[in-house]
Amino acid sequence: MLTHALRPVLGLALAAALMASPAGAQTTRVSHGSSLFGDLKYGPDFKHFDYVNPNAPKGGEIILSAIGSFDSLNPFLLKGRAAAGVSQVFETLMTSSQDEASSEYGLIAESVEVPEDFSWVAYTLRKEARWHDGTPVTADDVVFSFETLKTKGNPFYRQYWHDVDRAEKLGDHKVKFHFTGGLNRELPQIIGQLPVLSKAYYTRVAFDQTTLEPPMGSGPYKVASVDPGRSITMERVKDYWGEKLPVNLGTNNFDRMRYDYYRDPTVALEAFKAHQYDFRQENAARIWATSYDFPAMQRGLVKKEEIKHEMPSGMQAFALNIRREQFQDKRVREALINAFDFEWANVNLFYKQYARTQSFFSNSELASTGLPSPAELKYLDKLKGKVPDEVFTKAYEAPKSDGSGRDRRLLRNATELLKTAGWDVKNGVLTSKAGKTMTIEFLLADPAFERIVQPYIQNLERLGVKANIRTVDTAQYQNRLDEFDYDVIVTTFAQSLSPGNEQRDFWGSKVADVRGSRNLIGIKDSAVDALIDDIIAAPDRESLVAATRALDRVLLWSHYVVPQWHSQTFRVAYWDKFGRPEKTPKYGFALDAWWVDPQKAEGLNRREAAPAQ
Repeated sequence: MLTHALRPVLGLALAAALMASPAGAQTTRVSHGSSLFGDLKYGPDFKHFDYVNPNAPKGGEIILSAIGSFDSLNPFLLKGRAAAGVSQVFETLMTSSQDEASSEYGLIAESVEVPEDFSWVAYTLRKEARWHDGTPVTADDVVFSFETLKTKGNPFYRQYWHDVDRAEKLGDHKVKFHFTGGLNRELPQIIGQLPVLSKAYYTRVAFDQTTLEPPMGSGPYKVASVDPGRSITMERVKDYWGEKLPVNLGTNNFDRMRYDYYRDPTVALEAFKAHQYDFRQENAARIWATSYDFPAMQRGLVKKEEIKHEMPSGMQAFALNIRREQFQDKRVREALINAFDFEWANVNLFYKQYARTQSFFSNSELASTGLPSPAELKYLDKLKGKVPDEVFTKAYEAPKSDGSGRDRRLLRNATELLKTAGWDVKNGVLTSKAGKTMTIEFLLADPAFERIVQPYIQNLERLGVKANIRTVDTAQYQNRLDEFDYDVIVTTFAQSLSPGNEQRDFWGSKVADVRGSRNLIGIKDSAVDALIDDIIAAPDRESLVAATRALDRVLLWSHYVVPQWHSQTFRVAYWDKFGRPEKTPKYGFALDAWWVDPQKAEGLNRREAAPAQ
């Protein structure tokens, strides 16, 4: 799943009712929410989430940053570049809690109903749910949303909802989704994430065309103004129908949220220092360590924090496009892994702030360790001969260097792997038996990554590889990703605590050639497909963990990526004008629960205006 979700078990609650159908029919359960991990943390009468301040004041403005540009206010299309923050205009049937590994609670939906065999799910909508023009959200809107997103939306939706056969209107405020393809316990949760669109609005406005017309939504914010490609301002809906819902209480506190766009991260950082925007999440270790000692920070006008979390970090890596002939031999891919010196980079570039990533499911119990357990072998044994032999005999560990930046042992290993794959150095250039030379282009959208790629290129050149960096703007970068027009990119395969249908979009054979899919590597492997099916069909938590670990081993030993690093904290800096709840959730930092503190904001204005001492 896209959210933190595990084994589906509908929440047991006093308000939930067991509904027995006539003779021989299934029993269904109706509840205010659902969980894939166990019982719901919050019962049917809960007032608000524990990590919010229900009395948080409303008001003020927060200014945030974005990189690049935008040309659309439709976040559901592959076409165009959607503006940051515009998704807040829309709402989903259910919404997640950030302090549970898995949960969804009713948002537009008042309740969810699921039978014992998980063959369908039905949602009863809240009668008070309203579009921004005051008209009600109805079952017609929900059916329209599903059918439109699946046929005209980003290709991701077709794959994610692959096993959802159809949506059926049961009344003005009730919708039933029918499933196909066998048992899939995750589907009720997946459908709960359905963004609901206004049928009336998209009858007038073409859904499949990019537009800068503010869209119709039902969410807590609406588009107030747009400066095309440069800025978008969201305005809190004063009469928002869902403001007092338990899932919303204490959130959506800013009257205005403005996103200003900057050409690149370097310019954006300087703008933050000048208080052109208010809040910044820092992803670069070097910048975090060296670039925040500026005057406003020294004067206490800016706060800098590391907020711990328990989110799975997934896999950040150099992803190799195996659609390229030169990367189709896994020995070549393994050689490229040996040429990357993480230990040197961690000391010299990252100030020892990172841990090496050793799994596609890092920082979670889903990560494989040691040799396969008996539970994992139930999935792997049937694939012997179809997966790398090392899956059964070795614990995966990314190569560890001596930290010199040019570890001779690892470079020798890489050379031997390349030779066995039919590549040898001729006239200083790595050349195949067919006479083709090894050339690699690293496609980047962030110039800050050039300093990380360059030392890697130096090691590759020692192997005879001709490598270069191509840094492009965000629009061109996205277009090339959509067309799979790259050799190597830097990307993150983000994971939740409940892997499921989205794994098909990451690694599934059927989407490897679908423009815009997230199968960026180009994997077409029947064994991987089988393991994904095992994950989706897992009958319980233990089976899900075992199947996921089995998939992790196969992906790792296939050497599809050069693993990079991960952190277990959010690095945030912000101008001291905010209040925030005392408690931070495990799986986020809940910026939507922060607020502008009037006294702090006034004091900040005075201190900024005062001459520096």
